[in-house]
Amino acid sequence: MSPTRTDDSTTPDPAALPYEAARDELVDVVRRLESGAADLEESLALWERGEALASRCQDVLDGALRRLDAQAGDG
Repeated sequence: MSPTRTDDSTTPDPAALPYEAARDELVDVVRRLESGAADLEESLALWERGEALASRCQDVLDGALRRLDAQAGDG
């Protein structure tokens, strides 16, 4: 996966990403932050992007759990 530019206006909105894409990008963001190679501004942008990606992943998982709970209630 190529590095995600956090200052690129073409970077997709995390809320529009499918779970797998958000998860994969989040893994990349964490790897880049842990490497320590980013300067302060890039680190802050990466952190913010990571928070948004993590929130997207959690929203998708919460939605899946709600669907499972609803199906269990129907059965």
